[in-house]
Amino acid sequence: MARGKRFKAPKVSTVIGQGTAITGHVEFAGGLHLDGTIKGNVSGEADTRSTLTVSEQGTVEGDVRVDNLILNGTVIGDVYANERVELATDARVSGTVYYRLLEMAMGAEVNGQLVHSEDEAPTASGGDGGEQQPGSAEPSEPNL
Repeated sequence: MARGKRFKAPKVSTVIGQGTAITGHVEFAGGLHLDGTIKGNVSGEADTRSTLTVSEQGTVEGDVRVDNLILNGTVIGDVYANERVELATDARVSGTVYYRLLEMAMGAEVNGQLVHSEDEAPTASGGDGGEQQPGSAEPSEPNL
């Protein structure tokens, strides 16, 4: 019964409690646990194994750009995870999820696309309107 290497999230260094609402862009390093609401984008610092954990009561209304996401709450926006996304039973995402490794429990919901990436997910903040230049190296979506 050999199982793959178990993911160990970094130590939580910041907690946003239930009943707390933050409006604006949130940047963090290490672990962030969210029980409240963030109305704005959430970004983890690059190369810090940034892990966002959103509980059943937690909500993000904006894009999430982290290394790892453990979600049991709600994200209304796109998710860009450089490594893994864990969607627990009560997870709800309204937007596109870019991931390298995905774990999804029965009952989790994604209202949008799931986009697998062998390389790192795009993490640059979108100020260019998301247009792809002709001849760029980004892969196009497969025809389904």
